[in-house]
Amino acid sequence: MAKKVVLAYSGGLDTSVAVRWMAEEWGVEVVAVAVDVGQGGDFEVVKARALAAGAADVVVVDCREEYAADFVAPALRANALYEGRYPLVSSLSRPVIVRHLVEAARTFGADAVAHGCTGKGNDQVRFEVGVRALAPDLELLAPVRVWGLTRDDSIAYAERHDIPVNVTRASPYSIDENLWGKAIECGVLEDPWESPPEDVYTLTRPTATASSRELVVTFEAGLPVAVDGVAMPMHELVGHVGGIAGSYGWGRIDMVESRRVGIKSREVYEAPGALALIMAHADLEGLTLERDVFHEKLRLEPRWAELVYDGLWFSPLKNALDAFITETQRYVTGEVRLRCEAGRCTVAGRRSDVGLYDYGLATYEAADSFRHADAEGFVRLFGLGVQTWAARQTRA
Repeated sequence: MAKKVVLAYSGGLDTSVAVRWMAEEWGVEVVAVAVDVGQGGDFEVVKARALAAGAADVVVVDCREEYAADFVAPALRANALYEGRYPLVSSLSRPVIVRHLVEAARTFGADAVAHGCTGKGNDQVRFEVGVRALAPDLELLAPVRVWGLTRDDSIAYAERHDIPVNVTRASPYSIDENLWGKAIECGVLEDPWESPPEDVYTLTRPTATASSRELVVTFEAGLPVAVDGVAMPMHELVGHVGGIAGSYGWGRIDMVESRRVGIKSREVYEAPGALALIMAHADLEGLTLERDVFHEKLRLEPRWAELVYDGLWFSPLKNALDAFITETQRYVTGEVRLRCEAGRCTVAGRRSDVGLYDYGLATYEAADSFRHADAEGFVRLFGLGVQTWAARQTRA
């Protein structure tokens, strides 16, 4: 058994209980690592909570810019939506946390990394596979898989040991949030038939009073760089767009999701910024990508999302797909106009100096420059194989 453990510390119920439980049951020294990926909150409070739980030391790392640049940006370029709906809110933050867990383990001379994931969840896969990819010599510990505590048991354990946590029996939700969105689980949400209560939502409460609003997002090489002409770093831009779209009550996802471990899980997400930017980016690609490249990218995007969801951020196939996606983004430059109104966010327009839309080729008006006479031979040759098949085989 390890002697010194670096714990991925969120400040929530499970990781707070894990600090005390590992020290008491396994006799290990615990260093808590809290990573700021844009979830908000007071990290001084988080640090105090870890120390109150019995941590020997606490490390707080501000990763918002790193997370946006190295993890969110590739996901946006890939239009990554797991099962066509989920923008990988939690999945994306795990590899950046893993990166800093390994760094902290080296700094503190730890011989193990621990997490607060259950045996049913996806995050155990993401943490453990990620650590094995970066530091295969480190031991991996998962106290929640061992202790056999129910959620009520964990709440009682925290109360018994004076560990200050925000979760109560009256508000049992498990929440994971970062700058790309928010994931909500547990409580009444475990029944797929029940509608989510309105109080679970914080990013998509309708507060806008105007009937509608438009905003223009500027992209350069596949990444958003400005909104309404105002340049912003990406970690701020996501929140800005999300704040506008979310104020119209848009950006919620309620789905039954296929977990990596083989079970179905009801998940509720809020991701107004992520969903609006993916929609805008995908629309701009329709204008700027050549047909075969566009279609092949559409085919590979679900695979990229699946790899990240499954915890394979640090994998050779993911790296190879990254190279392809990066190449496709060279000319994804232009502007997309989004229109927000009650419960909706839609693309209202797009333009690009390097777009492949040619008015002269597309119009049916007098400016038409398309060579219509060429079409007859093209269509005849294009359908020649089908015509031959129909003549020789279908009649037989």
